[in-house]
Amino acid sequence: MSPAARPDARQRSPLLRWWRRLGTSAGWAATGLAFLALAAAMLWILQVVVVRGAGALTPSIFTGVTQGNGGGLLNAIEGTAVTSLGALLLAVPCGLAAGIYVAEYRHSGWAAVIRFLSDILVGVPSIVMGYAGYVMMVVGLGWHFSVAAAAITLAVIALPYICRTTELALRQVSMRLREAGYALGGADAAVILRIALPSALPGVLTGILLALSISVGETAPLLYTAGWSDYLWNGQLTNAPIGYLTYAIWTFINEPSVQANRLAYAAALLVTGIVLVINIAARLVLRGAQPARV
Repeated sequence: MSPAARPDARQRSPLLRWWRRLGTSAGWAATGLAFLALAAAMLWILQVVVVRGAGALTPSIFTGVTQGNGGGLLNAIEGTAVTSLGALLLAVPCGLAAGIYVAEYRHSGWAAVIRFLSDILVGVPSIVMGYAGYVMMVVGLGWHFSVAAAAITLAVIALPYICRTTELALRQVSMRLREAGYALGGADAAVILRIALPSALPGVLTGILLALSISVGETAPLLYTAGWSDYLWNGQLTNAPIGYLTYAIWTFINEPSVQANRLAYAAALLVTGIVLVINIAARLVLRGAQPARV
């Protein structure tokens, strides 16, 4: 094509700019509409939970146990605290150790294996984890519905989140801090535990709090491992089911009883409030201090 037959760039540039502006405007409009739709759905859900849940909250909710379709939620509140904190007691040491190893020895073969397995665990549906816990512990080990089976299953679910957040937090710590520690004669353990880990503590605590919020909001794995109980926990780790708030939501909302529905809305408000407080705490911890950077 001769130069005379080619379209002049100056002639087509206004058209191209117009199309680009149109595409950019359309993209921002679609993003804004999607955000508004998501925000509207979230606000509607929160409005339903808060309005109906607040109307159902009475002193008996916190002082009495469930009795069929009525009563209170003390046993469910206690069970949620026991299973969630028990899961953290199991997941935090393992998750921290795995995260530290993956961050500090990132080029080793084992680090790649741990990172790969962590990614796999994040993608496994929680109901599958619950079924695995049911097969291995409830039936296989003969523990029946129990705190131990529920806490271990929740710990496995929370483990990869703690591992990856610990790894990411440690990798943001300045290499100069590590080099200074080695220059002073510190061994690997001393540099990691006394220099790197304290600097990465805000990110690590954020991951732990987020794992706790995930444990509080789980339902499917607990259906297979914790069962349900209308009574307070008797202290046994095995062969004793336990109540929890998400079961009250899942079960009582479908009951043809006003009192049962009120319990479901009250439990939903409690779970929402607990998760909200945990997430706010995680953000405050993360904003309170940042790991040192280069």
